[in-house]
Amino acid sequence: MFDPFAISIKDYNYQLPADRIAQFPLAERDGSKLLICKQGHISEDIFSNIPLHLPENSLLVFNDTKVIRARLFFTTSTGARIEIFCLEPMAPYSEIQAAFQQRTASTWKCLVGNLKRWKTGILAREIIFEAHEHHLFAERMGDCGDGCHEIAFHWDPVEKSFSEMLDLTGLIPLPPYIHRQTESLDAERYQTIYAMHDGSVAAPTAGLHFTGALMQTLLDQGIECEQVTLHVGIGTFRPVSADNIGDHVMHHEKIVVARKTIENLLNNANKPIFAVGTTSARTLESLYWLGVKLLREGPGSHPAVTQWYPYEQKPPDHITIENSLERVLDYLRRNNMEEYVGETQLMIVPGYQFKLISGLITNFHMPQSTLLLLVAALIGERWKQAYAYAISNGFRFLSYGDSCIFFNPGR
Repeated sequence: MFDPFAISIKDYNYQLPADRIAQFPLAERDGSKLLICKQGHISEDIFSNIPLHLPENSLLVFNDTKVIRARLFFTTSTGARIEIFCLEPMAPYSEIQAAFQQRTASTWKCLVGNLKRWKTGILAREIIFEAHEHHLFAERMGDCGDGCHEIAFHWDPVEKSFSEMLDLTGLIPLPPYIHRQTESLDAERYQTIYAMHDGSVAAPTAGLHFTGALMQTLLDQGIECEQVTLHVGIGTFRPVSADNIGDHVMHHEKIVVARKTIENLLNNANKPIFAVGTTSARTLESLYWLGVKLLREGPGSHPAVTQWYPYEQKPPDHITIENSLERVLDYLRRNNMEEYVGETQLMIVPGYQFKLISGLITNFHMPQSTLLLLVAALIGERWKQAYAYAISNGFRFLSYGDSCIFFNPGR
């Protein structure tokens, strides 16, 4: 049986020069460089030409989550600047869309910057919008125990939803490796053109390269597009702190997949399926393991995929993609659900066998990160050659950087 404890994170390190970390997006979304890794061969092109590199009748799966203005700044009575970074809702609703529509008050799990200067009391933020005063208040309620804090917000006017208040007062949360202040361009460029559902504190960056014209080219070429939702949490920024992969605790993330999308995946299971981004890949693979769980444990099992669930199972070779997706659909029909709403903690590491995807469109990732481990799981040791090629040939790295397409050598 595969043993993740035998994998050392130090084996997934590389030297990333600081000047290769893109601090700004390119003028044109689809003008980035594209690295192609297929059958062990590495080449490059421009991202706008990606339709030329996709097999006929491919199905692309995008993550349509939307980045929220999660960074809020307040000033204490003594003049100290406090940053509150909203991570996930706690009360009165933990479901993110319900929390965004809440009026009057909402409690969130947050990171707090300059916490020592926030002794006691309620912080207030005032903003004038369309000649009207709006006020947002924040109160510390408790310690969540993982470096995060429970913050209760309330606001006026009460007609505004919490989502609207964030839009008025918050900033787009750029990743910590972008060493500059958020600018007005980030509100557009750190968001995919197809973003629909509020909920992420980081963009699914592989999708940042797509334009409306490019999407139309894909459709004209007969390439089908589907969407899933995975709300990206702060865990995506956290490095693997344990020496061995098996000791790392993977973060949980919310996923939503419409029943019609699962039906389309089932109908196209024999076609090349490409995940646009690691978040889409994790969502698709989680769907497979959800079906396996329902088949093995029955319809009453908890519909969530834990970190090591795939590695703890006997080889499920007899459970096909079709078997798995059909069981997920049966689960939705039995419960009169039009979409699967759950969470995944799935950690994809070298040794994992992908079930659904024929390839991955993604950006270049941080050394010793769970995202790089996923890439290594897909293409094996070739990740080293791919990244070395990118560094030697002027590619830009991380969120605002260039892109790559990796083909699954097993499909």
